[in-house]
Amino acid sequence: MRLLLNHALTELAGCPAVEAFSFATALGLGLEGLPVRHRPVTHAALTEHGFAGSDLWRYMRRGLPAPDLPTCAYRTRRNEDDHVLEVERGGRVVADASIGEPVDGVGVLWWIGVEPGTRGEALGMGLLGAALDMLAGLGAREVILYVDDDAPDDDPERSRLAANAMYERAGFIEVNRLWPYRLTR
Repeated sequence: MRLLLNHALTELAGCPAVEAFSFATALGLGLEGLPVRHRPVTHAALTEHGFAGSDLWRYMRRGLPAPDLPTCAYRTRRNEDDHVLEVERGGRVVADASIGEPVDGVGVLWWIGVEPGTRGEALGMGLLGAALDMLAGLGAREVILYVDDDAPDDDPERSRLAANAMYERAGFIEVNRLWPYRLTR
């Protein structure tokens, strides 16, 4: 590992910053990145070479269907390859969710958001239930999502505390924590 890292850093000597495992996306519907059994050795090698690591992402999953969750009224539209669910009030969208077309029985919840003025009304949970119903209707047997934990918990506009609590109440389990690394020269 150290030899490979030495070689890579020599080849990238002119780069002011080098990133490793900057984000494992759900595009491949799996953790493209560091296998769990190799993490301690890889973490040690990266930090020995000056990389700083951050515990920023939760990778979560839950089985489908989800008849235990409430749903809310919504409208849908297509956005390139995604399905977008929107809750409208007074002529404006106050909550929305984006889901990916299932692949091999696995759907992705890309995004769910509720406007600050309507938080606390259970719109998030209702929209989550509707999104999971739609994924099940599209053939998904399970759903995955990523939650970034880089937002400060003391900033109510950016905090992920409520989102994490909602996903846990909805039966999502944390599969893994994802660490990006960065070396700045």
